[in-house]
Formats: sequence, C-alpha cells, structure tokens
Amino acid sequence: MIDQFRSVAYNFKRLTGPQRHTFLAAFLGWTMDSLDFFILIFCIPAIAKEFHTQPSAVLGAVFLTQAFRPVGALLFGMLADRYGRRQVLMANILSFSVIELACAFAPSLTVLLALRALFGLAMGGEWGVGAALVFETLPKEGRGTFSGILQEGYAMGSILASGAFALFFNGFALAGMHVPGIGWRGMFILGSMPALLVFYVQARVAESPVWLAGAQNRLERAAGVGRRDGIGTSALLKKFLPTFLFLILLMTAFMSFSHGTQDVYPTFLTMAVKLKPSTVGLIGVLYGVGSILGGFVFGTLSERWGRKRAIVTAALLSIPVIPLWAYGHSAWTLGAGAVLMQFMVQGAWGVVPAYLTELSPAPVRATAPGLAYQLGGLVTSWNGKAQALAAERWGNYPAVLAITVIVVALALAGLALMGREAKGQDMTVV
Repeated sequence: MIDQFRSVAYNFKRLTGPQRHTFLAAFLGWTMDSLDFFILIFCIPAIAKEFHTQPSAVLGAVFLTQAFRPVGALLFGMLADRYGRRQVLMANILSFSVIELACAFAPSLTVLLALRALFGLAMGGEWGVGAALVFETLPKEGRGTFSGILQEGYAMGSILASGAFALFFNGFALAGMHVPGIGWRGMFILGSMPALLVFYVQARVAESPVWLAGAQNRLERAAGVGRRDGIGTSALLKKFLPTFLFLILLMTAFMSFSHGTQDVYPTFLTMAVKLKPSTVGLIGVLYGVGSILGGFVFGTLSERWGRKRAIVTAALLSIPVIPLWAYGHSAWTLGAGAVLMQFMVQGAWGVVPAYLTELSPAPVRATAPGLAYQLGGLVTSWNGKAQALAAERWGNYPAVLAITVIVVALALAGLALMGREAKGQDMTVV
C-alpha cells in the first residue's frame, strides 16, 4: 500500500499544471454527478412516505435515470467528438445541476419520475466526455492509477450524499441547539450546487490536445491538404464494432455489480434492519471510503497485473464478503461488510475508465466508451426496482442481495476473461 501511494505521488508530480486541472475537473464532475444520483437513493423511503407509495415505486426513478443515460451518452458524446470535450463538459454539468434543483419542487411522484428521466440524459453524458478529456490529456504512464482515482469520484459523491443525509436530513445538535432538518426536498436543493463547478472548468481547463490535433487534421483534409493515409473512419468503426458490443456486455455486468450492491442497500438498512438515518448515512460514508480505497488499489494493481486480472480478482473476492454485508446482526458488522463489499466492487470499477478508453479509437472516444457504459446501465435499469419488489414479496432482503452478488460477480469475472488486454494503448493517434 505504501508503494502504491508513492507511485501515485510520483505520477501526480510528473503532471503539468493544465493536466492536473483537467484531471481535477473531470473527477469533480463525476463526483457531483454521483452526489445528485445518491441523494435520491438515500431519500427513497421519505419520498415514498410523502407520496403514499412503496419504495419500489420510487425506485422507478432510478430505472428512468438508467434508461435515459445511454441517450445522454450518445448526445453529449457526439457533441464532444464534434465540438470538443471542454465546452460540452461544462454544458453537461450545468444541465444535471439545474434538473436536480427542479426535483426539489416536484408536486407529485409522476413529475419527479419525469425529472429523473431528464436527469438521466445529463448524467449519461458526463462520464464519457470527462474520461476522454482526461486520458487524451494525461500521459499513458500511470494510467491505471489515474483511472482508479477518477472512477472513485462516483464513490466520493456517495460519501458526500451519505454525509449530507446523516447531517441535514433530520437535522443535528450544535452548541446545545437543534438545527432543523431539511427533508428530501432540501437535499435536492443542496444537490444543485455542482453548477458552480462550471466556473472552474471555464477558467482552468484546456481542451484535449488529441481532439485539437484531430480537428486540425479534419480541416486540412477538407481543404485538400495534409495526410490521407491510414484507415478511413467508416472502416475503423466497422472494425471496432465487435469490441463495442463486447464492451456493452461487460458494462452490463459492471452496472449490475455496482447498482446491485448499492441502490437498495440504504433502503434495506432503513426498512429491514430499522437503522436511524444518521446511522445509515454513517455507514454510507464508510463504504464510500472503502470504495475509494478499492478503486485506488486495484487501479494501481492493473498497471502491474493488466486490466483483466485486476477486474477478475476484485469481482471474485466480493463473494466471501456476503455473510457480513447481507446477514450481519448489528450495525457494526453490516458496516464492516459494506466497506469490504464496496472495496471489491469499486476495485473492479477502478479499472473501467482506462480500459474502455484504451479500447476505443480516437474519432469516437468521447462517444463509444460512454455509450457502452450507459447501455450497460440501460440493460440493468430495472435492477433496483426488481430487487425491492422481490424483497417486498418474499420479505427477505438479505437473500435477494446475496443472490445478486453471486450471479453478477461470476458473470463479470467470466466476461472479463474473454476480453483482450489493452494496457498502455497509445491514445495520441488521431
């Protein structure tokens, strides 16, 4: 672990100022996107209570978010491939922040569901655009480490949502005074703050050098000058199609792995275990920290082992954690299980940004990885609702959670073994 921290410090020290700003902006963008998503996850029981329905009905909002994310990935990805990564990233961040604010004023569950579908459009675009901007800007050395840290912006968003839920949902005591809670609507207002990140991107982040070089080449070809050798775009995309279909299958397994262990877990702790919001929020913070460590450790290990071996190892190691995670008899054991589970889940996920961008050609690098990522989410979009319905019908959350992990972890490991290794792929080719 100490050697890994030294490796990270060395790699960051080698970055230029513009490269650091680019990485930080993409990390914060994914963090804020995740924060807005997880605010809904933690507020599901309260929303269900206000609208006089079951949690499974509110989890339909998660389905709609997942279902519309591929549309957003395609839309924002195509815009970013055509007009540049930086400007589209700014528009994307502003979009999901405004929609998050609108959710706070939803008068009915129907309106909230519609807004979460729109949120899915905006959320779907951020990951692919941000990842393309980062990995086209940073050097290939240490790419696995940067991938692990970047992906854990998702976990950082979960931590922030957990902490905000624990502190602000029901309020807290300060200097002998009780600070009133803000409820689920106030949580959504809090979640609109990422819009401020746009000012940082505008002031500090430069456009991708790979995209700029590609744009210059396109201008030269249009003017009848410059190089015309090499494979054409149409032929390149045709050659890439089998890989793209594989990435969709792989991301389906990845999405099932993360959402299958996260989306109904706070509801399980609240409804089945009867833990207080402050305890649920604290457990969320702890397993968020575990997620970040997992992404960092396995992302760094992927530089030594290769992407495939790191994914397979993390996926399989999640299975022995099930007894603590789903069947623990106290908040302490459940919390420990949650930390270990998300260490493995996000450990596997930490490899994803580098792996998908390494496998994608430059002309579609902002579109293809994000679209494959979000199409995987579309296939598994009913996961959370299905888990909640099964648990409500059978009255057995632990069994539903356990079965999900066993099936998905084995499927993910099997698919990863079928893929090709791409560590160190040159991304400067335009």
